[in-house]
Amino acid sequence: MGLGSLLALLRPSFQRYWMRLLIGLAALLAVDILQLIIPRILKRGVDSLALATASQHDLLVLAGLIILIALLVAVLRFVWRYLIIGFSRLLEMAIRNRIFSHILKMDTPFFEQHTPGDLMAHSSNDLSAVQMACGMGLVAAIDALVMSLATIGFMLHIHVELTLMAMLPMPFLAYSTRILAGRLHHRFNTVQEQFSQLTEFSRSTVVSVRLIKAYTMEKFQTAEFDQLGRKYVKNNLGVAYIQGLMTPIATLTGNLGMLMILLIGGRLVILGSLTMGDFVAFVSYLSMLIWPMMAIGWVANLVQRGLTSLRRIHILLSQQSSLPDIADTGLQPLSRPSFGLRKLSFSYSSTRQPALKDLELELGPGIHGITGRTGSGKSSLCRILARLYPVANGQLFFGGFDVNTLPLDFIRSHIAYVGQEPILFSESIASNIALGRPGASEAEIIEAAKNAAIHEDILGLPDGYATLIGERGIKLSGGQRQRLALARALICDRPVLIIDDGLSAVDVATEHEVFAGLRRQFIDKTVIIVSNRIKMLSLTDRIIIFDEGRIISQGQHAELLETNSLYRSMFTKQMRTQAGEGEH
Repeated sequence: MGLGSLLALLRPSFQRYWMRLLIGLAALLAVDILQLIIPRILKRGVDSLALATASQHDLLVLAGLIILIALLVAVLRFVWRYLIIGFSRLLEMAIRNRIFSHILKMDTPFFEQHTPGDLMAHSSNDLSAVQMACGMGLVAAIDALVMSLATIGFMLHIHVELTLMAMLPMPFLAYSTRILAGRLHHRFNTVQEQFSQLTEFSRSTVVSVRLIKAYTMEKFQTAEFDQLGRKYVKNNLGVAYIQGLMTPIATLTGNLGMLMILLIGGRLVILGSLTMGDFVAFVSYLSMLIWPMMAIGWVANLVQRGLTSLRRIHILLSQQSSLPDIADTGLQPLSRPSFGLRKLSFSYSSTRQPALKDLELELGPGIHGITGRTGSGKSSLCRILARLYPVANGQLFFGGFDVNTLPLDFIRSHIAYVGQEPILFSESIASNIALGRPGASEAEIIEAAKNAAIHEDILGLPDGYATLIGERGIKLSGGQRQRLALARALICDRPVLIIDDGLSAVDVATEHEVFAGLRRQFIDKTVIIVSNRIKMLSLTDRIIIFDEGRIISQGQHAELLETNSLYRSMFTKQMRTQAGEGEH
């Protein structure tokens, strides 16, 4: 991965804010120039004192100049900090927005490879390192370069041989910085990876806290978290060890130069070949040179951290969705879309065993029930129909078109999807229902809740539709969460509704109420319901039975009771269970 491809991530922000950067850099250069003038003023004052030609007025004028320069430096330093550091924050925002937008466009296999903790680390720790490199790192690099060149130039103007002696330790600094920077890159990359693991462990623990408490796993989780934390701290100390060496080495180099100046420069003053003013100015310039030498190590640290993090972000943004995203060609919405499956087969990347095998199926308007044993491919079919996973060309058609020739947004805009696990947000009930239609009216929200048979439950809550339900709907029961997710799908009023076992936690009476709502709202629309409840399936227009990724039978309830042994055994078992419950 070349440096050019990494810097391409930064180029748009640099192009957009070039004027801001230019003014900021001009202010930075002005500060450096003003600081370089002060030793010249000191030289003039010291020489006049040494020659006994100084007057109180002259010294006051020189002091006034130094105060004026100090005030200008303070103002200009504020300007460059506001403009350049502000630019680094704007750049950080632009990359964060790009990461967020990219993540939202990715397909389900992408999220199987990247944990939420890993993605959060990219948007926090990695982005912070890039921001520091493009903010203070950029400032320090330019400041160090300008100050070092200008300072060396002034030193050469004062005395060439003395300058060469002061610069003798510099190769040692350059060599040590190069060695340490290489080691820092490797160690910092390890730290970032461990931060991702630590973040993901924290997130998953908080999300699953009720399960952890139920299994009394608090001590185990604490021990695991402590172990991850210790590894993170250990590797951070390794990074700190490298960083801790850089500044002392730079300081040592500068002080060695200062020692040579005191020994050799002092002798030149005694011999009369160097004035006292030049000596003071030379020492002042050498003191100024110590900061750039120290900055070399600090900048190398920031740049290595920034490049490491930028490389991680680049790898993330370079990953492409396996779902072809066709540009919108202005297709008109379909009023009665249907699905056509032509020898459709599908396998997950994590397993070689096909989840679906040679499916031939038509799914048009009406209510279709899908059932079968666990792992038979029911949920896989639903995810593929919702375009969450890729399929080969010519195997899945939507409205007569191959899905790989249609924009993803076009297909998904026709489909309302209710998954096995309802995804709810820590917002009000009304906000959760209106997620797919942010502008929905109160009447529309209530109507969707009634069709999902959850309206009465909502009215029983303290704040009704304004009730905050907590993270993932923690304040609601399993059945309430499922019906709330269904209401969210119903309010979208799309021509296709897919319910992937989304009513498993609902009691039979409520299930029938929900089904009646579907019948009212989805006339001449396509409804696909995955369920193993025979009573629910018996109300559908057609039942499709899956087994080991294949369709083994399809038909109506009465027909399948006669012809399919699996369906018949499911019916007998459920009737026997209900009879047993009735006796109790």
